Amino acid sequence: MKTIAFDGKRAVQNYTGIGNYSRLALESLLPLMPDARFDLYVPKIKPNPRLKNLLANPRVSLRTPDTLSGRILPHLWRSKGLTDQLHRDRPALYHGLSNELPIGIERSGVPSVVTIHDLIFERHPEFYHAPDVAICRRKFRHAAAVADRVIAISERTASDLRELYGVPDEKIRVVYQGCSPLFFKTPASESIADNRGRFGRYIIGVGTIEARKNQMLTLRALPLLPPDVNLVLVGRQTAYARRILAEARKLGVENRLTMLSGVAMTSIPALYAAAEVAAYPSFYEGFGIPMLEALAAGVPLVAATGSCLEEAGGPGALYVNPTNVEAFAAAANRLLASPRLRDEMVDRGRQYIARFAPANFGRGLVNVYNELL
Repeated sequence: MKTIAFDGKRAVQNYTGIGNYSRLALESLLPLMPDARFDLYVPKIKPNPRLKNLLANPRVSLRTPDTLSGRILPHLWRSKGLTDQLHRDRPALYHGLSNELPIGIERSGVPSVVTIHDLIFERHPEFYHAPDVAICRRKFRHAAAVADRVIAISERTASDLRELYGVPDEKIRVVYQGCSPLFFKTPASESIADNRGRFGRYIIGVGTIEARKNQMLTLRALPLLPPDVNLVLVGRQTAYARRILAEARKLGVENRLTMLSGVAMTSIPALYAAAEVAAYPSFYEGFGIPMLEALAAGVPLVAATGSCLEEAGGPGALYVNPTNVEAFAAAANRLLASPRLRDEMVDRGRQYIARFAPANFGRGLVNVYNELL
């Protein structure tokens, strides 16, 4: 039985974003590779309930540093010592799930794949701290240079890799990720009714509340929407959330705004399902999983042009310039005024996002692996 090795840090430590990507990749691969073991290399073990089902499978294991120095200096182990451990363990392949590969892996004798999720920090460095941009640039460039294959999660990311890092076409494979099957299940009617009772008629925005996600655009459109329409933002709050709240007070719509953080993933499908419209006006994304989640849950979107969101949502959304408040309001008003239009867009959007089903995600990864195995 061959062993596929993975960078498991995000799967163990993160609850959103790349953590979700990592866990969904493993869940999608397991039924498609019945003759393989999956070893997740992690600096340290941390309990994560979202990993419970995966670790219940006897073919999935966590592997920690096998040297004293690696256990004492886990960050150094992950960037360099992991290469020596992979050389000793000799897996059939190593997949860096989170934009990076350990130094020297090209000399380890183990073929490598890396997933590059986005190069947002290159396109919009203003949303990041300068030291973080420098660190990401070094790590991402290194991984793209030494990997045997580079998986881009969208055509937008593939284009950025070619343009900004000079990665050759023959090395890049676009493999779209899916969203959790949770969003394709109809939530309990009681949960939907409860959310409508709490928030009334509302637009929902899901994602970290930060400047790049541009929730301010939706908020500023609120006074141009019917007065019974509220805004519910769901996600981890950064300092930007304070700016959102201050602007809501300035516009006189504070009583129409709710920000929720720490919401369990199992509760989010019902929040989507109770909404009339979803908003995703981000300035730049590598893909845009909330687009898939909203459409799977039966909600059309207003989203931004300029990155990959048209690629993610297809005909399930209306697209506007991320700086144009009036255009956003006009699009949202069209959807709010017409249940028929909302239903038509969701139907077309759901047909479109079928290509992003978890099984297709898994098959795409297997195809890349088979090129190297």
